[in-house]
Amino acid sequence: MGVGAQDVMGRVAASLGDLAFVTPEFQPVLDVPNGGVLFALPALLAMGLLKYTERFFTLPKGYYGLDSLFLLLAFMALTRLKSIESLRYYAPGEWGKLLGLDRIPEARTLRNKVQLLSQDNQAKNWSAELCRYWMELEPEQAGILYIDGHVRVYNGSQTQLPKHHVARQKLCLRATTDYWVNAMDGQPFMVINKVADPGLIKTIENDILPELEARVPNQSEHIGAALLPHPHKFSLVFDREGYSPELMDRLKVKQVAVYTYHKYPGDNWPETEFSDYILTLPAGQKTLVKLAERGVCLSNKLWAREVRKLTERGHQTSVLSTDYQSDLTRIAAAMFARWSQENYFKYMREHYGLDRLADYSVETITDPIQVVNPIYRDLDGKVRSQVGKLNRILSIYGAMHFEGNLDDEQLEAYLNKKASLREEIDQQNSIVEGLKMARKNTQRHVNVLDLPEEDKFKQLSTQSKHLIDTLKMIAYRAETAMTNSVRDNLSHSTEARTLLQALYKTEADLLPDKQNNTLVIRLHHLANVMSDKVIETLCTELNATETLFPRTNLRMVFKIGSY
Repeated sequence: MGVGAQDVMGRVAASLGDLAFVTPEFQPVLDVPNGGVLFALPALLAMGLLKYTERFFTLPKGYYGLDSLFLLLAFMALTRLKSIESLRYYAPGEWGKLLGLDRIPEARTLRNKVQLLSQDNQAKNWSAELCRYWMELEPEQAGILYIDGHVRVYNGSQTQLPKHHVARQKLCLRATTDYWVNAMDGQPFMVINKVADPGLIKTIENDILPELEARVPNQSEHIGAALLPHPHKFSLVFDREGYSPELMDRLKVKQVAVYTYHKYPGDNWPETEFSDYILTLPAGQKTLVKLAERGVCLSNKLWAREVRKLTERGHQTSVLSTDYQSDLTRIAAAMFARWSQENYFKYMREHYGLDRLADYSVETITDPIQVVNPIYRDLDGKVRSQVGKLNRILSIYGAMHFEGNLDDEQLEAYLNKKASLREEIDQQNSIVEGLKMARKNTQRHVNVLDLPEEDKFKQLSTQSKHLIDTLKMIAYRAETAMTNSVRDNLSHSTEARTLLQALYKTEADLLPDKQNNTLVIRLHHLANVMSDKVIETLCTELNATETLFPRTNLRMVFKIGSY
């Protein structure tokens, strides 16, 4: 039955198929490791951890229920256990006490359960419904959405994935690309995995936009409330990778506004055009900046708004937008707060193991995915190499100049070297032109199924990854909600997440009272008195929610202190 297993009859019944799942049953216990993570349960439930699960997921009869598995995975994320394998090094009975069970499943069993829950797009459909729920929960956050790609490096040897440029490492590595959609404050809404990266522009039009048009709330209300011409349903914010006047025009027709950086801003504007404005950032901070605005006609005759920010060093950052309704300060604040999404990626990589694989299986690619033709890539590399060689010869040739007072022998040597270089340049030009012609006549993209055998690759399994990513999104949203609750009570608001990380790993006593139907979670003292006072205030807020532990009638009561 495993170390820590005490419910003998329940496990026998489960093995005989007579038990659908065991009911949580709490016993009085002291000093439970990571007991503070139970303080996050009200926020997890509010963020939809167990919402719609019975509609989208099915499990065969067994000892562990669906809610117990989801709670375990969410608690693991909050306590910074970044992989299922990490459970091998923690006492299963101590974790079981947090769930009202005798012990949690071992790593292999949990991995098998995750794979079962990920079959037939169960996780994908659940995540899509949660995205709609989050947007309806806070519709103002769905008005402006950030889109960016996150490259996940693959270091395994199961398959030879295409190479991607990894900006944070300044290297070209084998990887896949996840495209994320986040709110202005960085909170995630959805993620789309691309086996072969088609680029931000194609992903927005083919994958992201249809999903958002189906889920963003109050679209017709936004159109009806517009006071100026060219209203929009919602706005998309992305970096220079998505710069395309044609894309902006097509989205404008669909009544979707765009904010992006101008890829070709041209000359600086006179500094006299800039005026002081106060920007309000997503977290409520206010900052003074110098802004100026003009209308600009893009290469496809599309008129857009161009807003520029002048820095103290005189640099001008240019932003383009097809949002004709908002004030220029709103456009500037939305664009310059794009760092919130970058911070989300960094935080999730460091604390939640965002780039870790959920399983190590690979799948055969059956969809007609277009990838770069390896023959074209090889020719393109040769062209670049030979052009570089030609440029080096031209620089030597250009640096040679006639110096006076040369004797006949020196003059003859000079002319011979010049003629030799000229001949070498002609030969190199011929090579470059031949390679360019061959590259021009080679198809740039081919179907992945038409690749030569030595260049074919498989895709990493994404269904389990999608489930784990969704659970990590819920955990991050729950942590963010708690951060917003405790931030105002801290002298340094930036320490809110650090305090919560300590909270989740602090020991606690679990004291069920079956007569009063309560489950008291008594947290041990934290590192200092100020932290205890902040958590006491949080306890008051959590107790006001009167949260019941799932599948029990026990109301959770949170407190801090000793016996």
